Amino acid sequence: MVPLLAATAPPPVPSSFSGGAEAIAVLVLLSEFAMLRAPLSRSQVRLYAFQSLAVTALAFFVAATQHVPELYALAGFSFLLKVVFVPGIVLRLLKDARVDLVASNRLGVATMVLLAIALSAFAFFVVGRLPVRSHSLPTPALGLAAAVILVAFLLVMLRSDVVSQAVGFFSLENGVSVASLVVAAGLPLIVEVAFLFDLLVAVVVFGVLMRVHHGRTQSLSTDVLDRLKG
Repeated sequence: MVPLLAATAPPPVPSSFSGGAEAIAVLVLLSEFAMLRAPLSRSQVRLYAFQSLAVTALAFFVAATQHVPELYALAGFSFLLKVVFVPGIVLRLLKDARVDLVASNRLGVATMVLLAIALSAFAFFVVGRLPVRSHSLPTPALGLAAAVILVAFLLVMLRSDVVSQAVGFFSLENGVSVASLVVAAGLPLIVEVAFLFDLLVAVVVFGVLMRVHHGRTQSLSTDVLDRLKG
């Protein structure tokens, strides 16, 4: 009788920590979907700022609940760079360019969303089968981080304008940040800050590209660049 009761026992109820962490990770993924559908460049940039704020909140949440004090400094650097500085720079460039509507998609919006859902499901279930166990975040957060990375790649490939591709690259870094919190939240602070420095370099490169490309073509579409022959 005892084995029968053990076999029919309900699964353990998720803790409030796991629920909160997974809810924030889901917000990061949903904001990536919203970027994929956004028709305005400024909307994409604001959604990236919101996604970065969610990643910052997740780092702060892990620091407070798992007692990793280094993550407080990382959360502060992430907030200043990814929530304030990067969106401010890109919005300033868009104001100077006087361009708001994103260029045409290579696929329809519905097709892109369905493809993003398929990629997210693939990432979530495949990564969920990996023998990865985390002491800082629940393992499903790693699958959500992989889904964010794949959908960010989709945004880069299927949107034919510089802003969307820049935002897709920046949000890909957010997915990597979530994955690093799952796998190695206790990394030395200097390593985590080095990741943010790479993002800063990418912002400078994309900013110069946006300004020069718009100055020559009066457009942010990458169709002209796609027609270049080597």
